[in-house]
Amino acid sequence: MAKPEAKTTRKAAQPKKAAQAEVDVTVVLVPIDFSACSLDAFRMAVSMARRYGAELLLVYVVDTRTLAAVERLGIPVTKDLMKTVRHRIRLSFRGLMASEKGVAMRRLILEGSPFTEIMRLARTEKVDMIVMGAYGGRTDEMEKIFFGSTAEKIVRASPCPVLCVPPTGRRSGAGVAAA
Repeated sequence: MAKPEAKTTRKAAQPKKAAQAEVDVTVVLVPIDFSACSLDAFRMAVSMARRYGAELLLVYVVDTRTLAAVERLGIPVTKDLMKTVRHRIRLSFRGLMASEKGVAMRRLILEGSPFTEIMRLARTEKVDMIVMGAYGGRTDEMEKIFFGSTAEKIVRASPCPVLCVPPTGRRSGAGVAAA
């Protein structure tokens, strides 16, 4: 009787587990203009800060182009007016920060072009992520047509990932872009 031939079988190749990227988020930049969309982004950033133990860096940029437009209308932008504006922004920040206990937060009020100041801050503060509203409170449609929105420019130029949060009414998941 002939001996059966021994078969050697190889184990099927086991799929290797995908290496999970370690996420180290310590500083999250949150540009705020106090529009509904930026407040939604703030709430999202608070949630992320709690999850990762990160600090939030809240920034409001007083748009100097808007100030120049106000002056062209004949309304002088005095030091006293700017002092009042800054005071109101600080009060708004104080209320916002008090609404979320247990999260480390700093606030900054800057003057200049929102895009330029946010990008400068992202680099100098070594920000790990930017969380911002997809739409600002005051948007000049003509400027948006020719130059794009601030959020779009930041997504394209940012040195770190950007989470754009759509207005609450548009939460289907398709409107959230992470770059």
